[in-house]
Amino acid sequence: MKTIKDINVDGKRVFIRCDFNVPKDEDGNITDDRRIREALPTIKYCLDRDCKVILASHYERPKAGVFEEKYSLKPVKMRLRKMLKLADEVSIAKDVIGEDAKEKVANLKAGEVLILENLRFEAGETKNDEAFAKELASFADIYINDAFGACHRKHASIYAMAQQFEPENRACGFLMNKEVNFFEKVINNPVRPFVAVVGGSKVSGKLEALISLVEKVDKIVIGGGMAFTFLKAQGHEIGKSLVEEDLLEDARNIMLRARERGVKFYLPVDLVVADKFSDVANTKNVTFQEIPQSWMGLDIGPASSILFRQAIQDAHTIVWNGPMGVYEMDAFAKGSLKMSHAIAETHATSIVGGGDTADVVQRAGDIEEMTFVSTGGGASLELIEGKVLPGVEVLL
Repeated sequence: MKTIKDINVDGKRVFIRCDFNVPKDEDGNITDDRRIREALPTIKYCLDRDCKVILASHYERPKAGVFEEKYSLKPVKMRLRKMLKLADEVSIAKDVIGEDAKEKVANLKAGEVLILENLRFEAGETKNDEAFAKELASFADIYINDAFGACHRKHASIYAMAQQFEPENRACGFLMNKEVNFFEKVINNPVRPFVAVVGGSKVSGKLEALISLVEKVDKIVIGGGMAFTFLKAQGHEIGKSLVEEDLLEDARNIMLRARERGVKFYLPVDLVVADKFSDVANTKNVTFQEIPQSWMGLDIGPASSILFRQAIQDAHTIVWNGPMGVYEMDAFAKGSLKMSHAIAETHATSIVGGGDTADVVQRAGDIEEMTFVSTGGGASLELIEGKVLPGVEVLL
């Protein structure tokens, strides 16, 4: 991939596809601005070269064709103004390719930043619609993709739009380049022992990643709701815990392949179980053989935390994707927070997949201790699986 440094952007209209899909609280205030901060180097690079900068991003999943205030990028505009220390130079359009956007693009001056409204307000975005992509492309001379977190989706602003520009006028931004290179290097040429810590609720979302990882790593640590599919595949009773019955055979095959390759495979040995899915449920710690029939496991237990810490102590490379329990509820967050602390305390190169895992690391206060925290959960998973992301493919 060409990077923004490989092409001439001086004084031009530059369209930067960002990933401003940041978490907000009930009042619409941004609670974690890491994705905005990570986009700053590319934006500043363009501003330093007297570019007219047009930023675009999606935010959550609004109904296509309908403007809803709660999905607006206005809070992003306010945060970006503060970060860039610019006021009047940062504005936002009322639409994406409508009259207001066209007028503001036409009046944009060098050194100014215009944010288009949520791309997903337009139905053409998620459909990779060529007509919509052409409209967007007409706004700019240069196309830059710096939205690693959205690069696994073949959407108009990621794929069809990039095709509207000649190779010398399209490239990736600094964040995108850093993310892709980091994962490629670590996954394909890791310093060993190489340990994968995989959690989250379901095996189905990470099946391909697990199949790929079992061929590459020295150890796999499994936590979160997905652990129960593996435990049941071994013949254990799991009460009312989450399980994917149709993936029991896949779980057995992954464990069998690990045994064949000599990959050490760790599952929880104890769990925090609850009588209902609630922060105020009755809870207790039990071993994995003693889950009550009408209870469900919602976090790994203290013995599992110790076991997992010991499993990663000698690691030189750690990839972590997925929490160890329902970390959003305080009663079931300990396992995930302890895992974060344990990884932060190692001397390994530690790569944290985005999304929920990055949120856990943020809550644990361990961001600075990790080697690399990705901005993209789904995108990082697909890189681990060995796939070429659509957003990368179109820039090659």
